[in-house]
Amino acid sequence: MLPVTPLQQNCAILACEKTGRAAVVDPGGDVERIVEVLDELGLELEAIFVTHAHADHAGAVDALQKRFGVTIEGPHSADRNWVRTLAVQGKMMGVQGAKSFTPDRWLEEGDRVHFGEVELEVLHCPGHTPGHVAFYDRADRIIIAGDLLFEGSIGRSDFPGGDHATLLRSISEKLLLLGDDVVVVPGHGQPTTIGRERESNPFLQKPR
Repeated sequence: MLPVTPLQQNCAILACEKTGRAAVVDPGGDVERIVEVLDELGLELEAIFVTHAHADHAGAVDALQKRFGVTIEGPHSADRNWVRTLAVQGKMMGVQGAKSFTPDRWLEEGDRVHFGEVELEVLHCPGHTPGHVAFYDRADRIIIAGDLLFEGSIGRSDFPGGDHATLLRSISEKLLLLGDDVVVVPGHGQPTTIGRERESNPFLQKPR
């Protein structure tokens, strides 16, 4: 996890240990820092994956793609308008250089994305934005969750296209079904587990 932008968004750099190929999830900004980490780890960037099109998560997708000429996958097409407005968002959110981009593939529920020999499953999880997706590594029991679920909290739903009930349904019907041992890499803050959040996250507790 590499925190980027003034909002300290967790840009995830994923590596295939067998091939040395990598994917970057949600490059919101600070492209030079991302490139430095790839170089330090000796990784060859193969793809960019995007959970959703808020500027702190996607502001540097275009710049990173132009730097390496790799494919862009995600988010879901329901975030198309958010992609179009990335430059405006960036000015409002203090994310410098944010630009719109054109994905090579809009993602759907059940799609698979790949880098090296690694396969990630795509879960469409609306609520924070309409086109929010998460990337699940079933083999290593890790989910890159974007702004769905945090340690002790959940994503905001007060942006245009957000919906609190839909967000909770995405968490309960997608993330919580994965198993308590699954590690959650959130868009902000520290990693957690499904089990920890099921037990203690105040937003996920059923009324007694």
